[in-house]
Order: sequence, then C-alpha cells, then structure tokens
Amino acid sequence: MNDAQTLIANMAAAARDASRVLGAAPTVQKAAALSAAAATLRAGLPTILAANAKDMAAGAARGLSAAMLDRLWLDEARLEGVASALENVAALPDPVGSLIDSTARPNGLVLERRRVPIGVIGIIYESRPNVTADAAALCIMSGNAVILRGGTEAMHSNHALHAVLVAGLRAAGLPETAVQIVPTQDRAAVGAMLRAQGLIDIIIPRGGKSLVARVQDEARVPVLAHLDGINHVYVDGAADPVMARAIVVNAKMRRTGICGAAETILIDRAFGEAASLVAALIDAGCAVRGDEGVQVLDARVAAASDADWDTEYLDAIVSLAIVDGLDGALAHIDAHGSHHSDAIVTEDAGVAEHFLNAVDSAIVLWNASTQYADGGEFGLGAEIGIATGRLHARGPVALEGLTTYKWLVRGTGQVRP
Repeated sequence: MNDAQTLIANMAAAARDASRVLGAAPTVQKAAALSAAAATLRAGLPTILAANAKDMAAGAARGLSAAMLDRLWLDEARLEGVASALENVAALPDPVGSLIDSTARPNGLVLERRRVPIGVIGIIYESRPNVTADAAALCIMSGNAVILRGGTEAMHSNHALHAVLVAGLRAAGLPETAVQIVPTQDRAAVGAMLRAQGLIDIIIPRGGKSLVARVQDEARVPVLAHLDGINHVYVDGAADPVMARAIVVNAKMRRTGICGAAETILIDRAFGEAASLVAALIDAGCAVRGDEGVQVLDARVAAASDADWDTEYLDAIVSLAIVDGLDGALAHIDAHGSHHSDAIVTEDAGVAEHFLNAVDSAIVLWNASTQYADGGEFGLGAEIGIATGRLHARGPVALEGLTTYKWLVRGTGQVRP
C-alpha cells in the first residue's frame, strides 16, 4: 500500500468499529451528540469565524469567483443556521430499526423489512463548509460512520467544524472516530477512498461536474451521485404575470451559487408579459443570454450560444428561450436538463399536471421557486445532497436515504419441502 491507501484503510477500519457502536446506539444518545455539537458550535463562534476568514482570504487570493466565495463564506447568521440544522436533525424520527412492511406467508413465515444503517460512508465535497456539519449530523443520526474529505478552499473551516462534531460525540459517549476528516489535501487520498471497496460502503460526491465525473470514472465503491443543477423554470402562457416575475427572479437570484438556482428560463410564446419578465431579471442584476426571440424583447440581452443551454452558471447569469408551449418546454428540458429540479408557472392545472408527470427530474415544482430544492425546506432537517440518479435514493438525501434494509424472517419450525 502507498501512504494514501494506508491512511484511508486505517481510517476506514476505525470507522467500521465506530459504525457498529453507532448503529446500535439509542436515538436519545445520537440526538444528545448533535445537541452537544450545536452548543459547542455556538460557544466556539470566534474560533470558527477565524478559521473561515483564513479560507476566505486564501480563496480571494486564488481568484475564486464571487459565487464560490459566497458558498465558502460563514458569518454568525450562517453558523446559527448550521447549529439549528444539527438540532433539527436531532429532533427527526430515527429511521434505524423502523418497519418498512410486514407480510405473513401461507406457510406461516412472517417477513419484515426494517431499516438499518449503510455502514461506512465516504463524502467528497467542495466549497461549502456547512456540508461538514450537515453530512456528519445525518450520518450520526442514521447510525453511519463517515469519512469526510472536503475541498482545499474550505480546509480551515472544515477542520473547525469537525472539532465541534467530535466534541459532541465525546460528550454523548459515542466513538469520536464515527466522524473523521481526511487530514491531508493530497488528491491521492481521494483516489484511495474511491478504490476502498470493502472498506467504505458508499461514496457521495458533492461538488462540481469535474469532481463528480472523476468519482464516477474512478470509483470501485458504489456512488450516490449529486450532479449539476441545470434547472429550468417554464413560464406557461396561462401563468399569472406577477407570480411569474416573482418566481423567476427568486429562482435565479435569491442565491445564485446553490444547486437549486434556476439556470434557464423557458417562456411560452403565448405568454404576453415576456418583456417585463426579462426586464425584471436584468433590473435585479442578472445578465441575460437569450435566443433571437428573447433578444428582440430587450436590447440588453446578449446572444446565447449552444453551450449556454448546458451550463450551470452558479452566478448572476441566466439563459432564456422562447418555446412553443408545453411540448416545446418539455423537449428543451429533455435535451438540456440535468434531472435535478424543474418548475412550471401556470394557472392551468391540466398543463401543470402534465408537466409534473412528464419531466424526468428528481424534483418537479408547480408555481414555486426551484430554490426550494433543499432538504431543510422539505422538512428533512438537512441534506447530504440532491441525488439525480434513479437508484436507491432520489432528490434530497437525508436520514432515510442513508439507510438500507434487511429482511427479518420469523418462523415456527418451517422447513422447505
């Protein structure tokens, strides 16, 4: 083994031991660890903010974009949000051991499916230090040990938040190795995690397209993928103009750097207020790139290239296209969407239901902003990511998505003939 393989193998062995303890821990003990971590975080605000300031200064020096710096930045309000998220997860129903279904067979056997932890989870992520706390909280509460490998740009912030979580585990009498953070930024450690079959049970990547592509290409461990969010808002001809403007501006501009931000707006040719919608985006500080039908509505619109329809900007930039009704919108989303989150704005319930059923995305919304694509907003307490695949879990992945199940079979002496 090389040094990175040895490091990850040792961390995974410690995580496996911790997962056995955590998987059997009562709900109250796991909740106590998260509550203690939240209290430790609030008490240690100056330390965490100082660590984040180092990351912000380094990021600015490296020329990180405004959107990336926004993802990285922590202040007291955001850290209070992290602490609250820890407490929210602690208050959620514990999925471990819960009954999925039960069946009595004609031969008298009683079969149950009950939820169990996955085991050891590896999370590879970029930019957002809050992922350190959110991911660890969800893993603790779902009975899984976790190995975290954050991005270089958030190194100091991630280690400061990891210390908070370890303090919470210690206070609750749970093994500190239930939450570990890879101590090196050497990319070889990522490769070692991806090849740790039999040691790590599942890898969850959280970051840009290049990171997810590397994970999918190299992994020998099952992957729960969080792909890019090329999200659409389709404004139907029957949309309320006031509602459409509010939803479109919010979906794009509330926070441009999150995966739930809208990247493309599709406007039905029959919608009569397209020009005011374009102007509202531009007036909100958004650069608009449009097709010919959009460019004639406002001189400030730049021409969209073919690549724009497939770009996750994560910035105050949006692509706009005029489409021929619902069929045109569905065709565009099918050709360019990433199966993350797509929305329709319309007062026509029949059109809305067609859209909701036809769009093959993890999250499909009617008359609501795509910025609601968030585990907290779904009542899940926090999320480990938005899964855009079709297997195991889809949409916001929270406690239930971090469990699997096993069959329990109870008999009275049956033997198979």
